[in-house]
Amino acid sequence: MLNQFFYRSCILEWVYSHRNGSKIHEGKTVLYMLRLRAICPFSWRVFQFRPISCEPLIIQMNKCTDEEQIFDFIERNKAILSEKQVGCAFDMLWKLQKQKTSLLKNFEDVRDHPQFLTLHNLATNKFKLMNDDTLVNVLHITQQFAGESHDPLVEALVTEAWRRLERFDIKLLSEFSSCLADQHLYFSPLMGKIADIVHRNLETTQDLSSLSVLMVNISSLISRHFQQQLVNKTELLFDTIDSSEVNVATRITRFLRNIKYCYQPLLEKCNNVFLSNVDQLDLDSISKILRLYKFLQFNSFEFIMMAKKKLTEMIPLCNHPASFVKLFVTLGPIAGPEEKKQLKSTLLLMSEDLTGEQALAVLRAMEDMESRNSHLIKRVTSVLHKHLDSYKPLELLKITQALTFLHFQRKEFSAKLRELLLSYLKISFIPTEVSFLVYAISLLPSPHLDEVGISRIEAVLPQCDLNNLSSFATSVLRWIQCDHMYLDSITGKQLKLLQKLDHYGRQRLQHSNSLDLLWEELKYVRGNTFPESLLEETIATLQHFVDEINYINVVEIASFISNTDYLSTLLLDRIASVAVQQIEKIHPFTILAIILPFSTLNYDPPQRDEFFGTCVQHLNSYLGILDPLMLVYLGFSLATLQYFPEDLLKSIFNIEFLSRLDSQLEILSSSLSARVQFHLMELNRSICLECPEFQIPWFHDRFCQQYNKGIGVMNGAQQQIYKMLAEVLGGINCVKASVLTPYYHTVDFECILDKRKKPLPYGSHNTALGQLPEMPWEPNTEIVGSRLPPGAERIALEFLDSKSFCRNIPHMKGKFAMKKRHLEILGYRVIQISQFEWNSMALSTKDARMDYLRERIFGEVKS
Repeated sequence: MLNQFFYRSCILEWVYSHRNGSKIHEGKTVLYMLRLRAICPFSWRVFQFRPISCEPLIIQMNKCTDEEQIFDFIERNKAILSEKQVGCAFDMLWKLQKQKTSLLKNFEDVRDHPQFLTLHNLATNKFKLMNDDTLVNVLHITQQFAGESHDPLVEALVTEAWRRLERFDIKLLSEFSSCLADQHLYFSPLMGKIADIVHRNLETTQDLSSLSVLMVNISSLISRHFQQQLVNKTELLFDTIDSSEVNVATRITRFLRNIKYCYQPLLEKCNNVFLSNVDQLDLDSISKILRLYKFLQFNSFEFIMMAKKKLTEMIPLCNHPASFVKLFVTLGPIAGPEEKKQLKSTLLLMSEDLTGEQALAVLRAMEDMESRNSHLIKRVTSVLHKHLDSYKPLELLKITQALTFLHFQRKEFSAKLRELLLSYLKISFIPTEVSFLVYAISLLPSPHLDEVGISRIEAVLPQCDLNNLSSFATSVLRWIQCDHMYLDSITGKQLKLLQKLDHYGRQRLQHSNSLDLLWEELKYVRGNTFPESLLEETIATLQHFVDEINYINVVEIASFISNTDYLSTLLLDRIASVAVQQIEKIHPFTILAIILPFSTLNYDPPQRDEFFGTCVQHLNSYLGILDPLMLVYLGFSLATLQYFPEDLLKSIFNIEFLSRLDSQLEILSSSLSARVQFHLMELNRSICLECPEFQIPWFHDRFCQQYNKGIGVMNGAQQQIYKMLAEVLGGINCVKASVLTPYYHTVDFECILDKRKKPLPYGSHNTALGQLPEMPWEPNTEIVGSRLPPGAERIALEFLDSKSFCRNIPHMKGKFAMKKRHLEILGYRVIQISQFEWNSMALSTKDARMDYLRERIFGEVKS
């Protein structure tokens, strides 16, 4: 009896120690076995107990060098493996996979092995005994190998982890949140619980590496206030991390992308980490960072130049379609002409091996590159056509947008694309999806919709936000413009649809009760796409919340107003006031966005000089590091407003800056590069004419000669005015059309009156206008007037269409007001003919228009 009791107690003591993972000295274990052998020699012979503990088995596993050795080990020891050893077996299998290149990874072979199923079953039986770290680690590894979408073990592990959640430390919590993210459970109650734990413990959290993982994973379901708290905490902890923490910086950038917040101070810190660790960045890393920057509209000239250099070195090394496509997509948009040529020629050779996904990626990169290489487009679209049925609705939109931009037209392809878009539209019920399907259809030839399509739009309207409604309005207006063939049968329904869009938009605006909530819907709406009445209601709603504009949202509000072309003095005055009072809280790199609506809409706030002076002063210490493009746009915007800060302008017009700008122009798309060069020319012209005392030379002759090659084409209204001017002035030889002035302004019509107000015919005196005086920047130079007969005056007549004015009132926009100033400096008397005036009822007859022209030119009033 005593022997039986002693035998049982030895067994229980060993099992208890074994299960709890306690580290029993191997000698002590052997002692237990020897006691058992002495007491019960028969049992010893039957059961063949061996001296065993966790450590020796784990050491054996750690010596395994491939999966087969691990599986052999599992087969031999499956009856005695503890929960800790099961966790170790999973860990070893995962480590072996991580050591392999992507081409050598063999998840399916591992998952289908009989002993993996054995390990899987062991974990199912023992997961409740696992400690917290092992539990979460096994969950993570099981998900990597899982073949089924709903693995029972994964579900059991998630449930058990949920039960233990409150006791997880931040590192384990971050690992568990990543497991949920791998299952796309971003909006689950469990992720919500994790967000709550993070919120409660945020003040005491010091581990930014783990916090950054959690920030990315919970970003979809946290409030704006919590988002800001996380941003503030991250900024506080950023200096505590090692400067080599590229992954942490990438996760922080991802978080800002997820919450759609271009927070410059944090982005700059992350950017500095990337620049300091160039050697760590591979193709995947650079690709990811550039995509994040593009979404956030964050510009880093230094990072782009570094990325270009590093990626260019990879061109000879990428000889597999998958890696080369990724290189093409990443490098293409920032490559120079030679690199682009090399990328395209190599891709042409690989084009037949592209998958549908790769072909779409290449097409979108070509759109970014503005590359209309017909051979490559033809090859890529043939792959797209082959896979067209497999693309999802959003991918079909991207294909349609890219091909429209690249001017690709093939009837068969367009017909198939339209058929697929319509088939998706008929079964779609998600407002955002319906809106982009409709938008894609509107880009194709014959973009009209049948009654089924229109009824599908009407069905989702009550659920639409302002962004969806704006997208629908853009599409409907495009149909109305394009569908001349279907005017009788379709346009009436489209006009009714526009009325419904307007109704639901107004309803949504009227129900807004805070600027923050309203802005969630407006932030992706381009103001120039809003229907007139809906835009008016939107501005009225923003005016209602004018007191809620502050340093946090002022940049976004200013950008929106710039795009609307709608002059609201109330909103602009508030923006100026916030900038003056809270300038220290506004990042210097966002000053351009604040100034832009004033420049575009030609508006001076009451505290004009204080506002502009405060903004420029805030920028002065950053002029040397400001993005070259931004500095050019900033200088031009201020010049439009007749504000010329000397330090800022001289930081632009020097050799060092212009060299940096040239380097950046090489990596921009051709259209953006042309826009930047044009703004630089306009700024150069403005300084030469309005601030000759700065002695900044004019150096844009060659550029302007190239740019102005195509001038001389007149629209219908201009041709009408030209004929009438010839009659009014006494002959076609008394008026010139499309005239180039010094500094290359283009004047619609020009005539000259002598001192008796009589028109002078061209050819009787020197009226050549393309040639500059020797020193056009010297003060008080009469650039044009000195070349006229005594007492004569040169008159410029400009026809201004609707784009020259604000959308809500006939107030001339900034660049047109600047042109008028420049022409007057050049010696012209400027007559501006507004489209609204010319097409008014008062000027509805030819005689009325002739009288109008006589009055404007000669000052004659017909009695």
